[in-house]
Amino acid sequence: MYIFFFISLFGFIATLPLYFLSLEHLKLGEKYGESKGKKMGDVYGVISGWGFFIFWFGIWFSPQTRFTMPILQEFIVHLPVLKITIPLIHLVIFAPFFAVGAWFGIEGVTETTLKVAETHRPLKIVTTGVYSIVRHPQYFGGLLAHIGFSFLCSGLYCLLSTPLIVSVIYLISRKEEVELTNEFGQEYLSYKKKTPMLLPRW
Repeated sequence: MYIFFFISLFGFIATLPLYFLSLEHLKLGEKYGESKGKKMGDVYGVISGWGFFIFWFGIWFSPQTRFTMPILQEFIVHLPVLKITIPLIHLVIFAPFFAVGAWFGIEGVTETTLKVAETHRPLKIVTTGVYSIVRHPQYFGGLLAHIGFSFLCSGLYCLLSTPLIVSVIYLISRKEEVELTNEFGQEYLSYKKKTPMLLPRW
């Protein structure tokens, strides 16, 4: 029953080496030449990026032990289209986490373009919109969505995996920032001083 969850969790973590490699634009260019290095980095980025999110979706939706909050258990929402029932309190918790997370994620892609999000190759430092709130709005949005979907799907293992998910996102964010500093220098360091990494200062 739990094999799909653990396959998804393992796949989520296993994408890290390729994800990290896709961020090393300067090293790839030095090793393989500018043109070939760029193409390789873009391919690594697309494969690791989509793989990362597909496995993350697997963590959310794979069969696993279910949990319910110990309050308002008698109120159940039936979703006949999906053929599932959800405790009302779970739906109430899911809605704001997903709404805010989706907004950060979509706005983050809009600010940088889908191509940059796919290939992990920014052409400039974006400091406006959601990027003025956090340095990694797409990852921040993903973490909020992760918590939301843990409740929507009542996924116990999904919820318990949250610290691991946060750790992976933090490692990716740190790696991105090392490479962005190498590429953009003082411009990115100045941006880092003004803008928090993953937790907004409201």
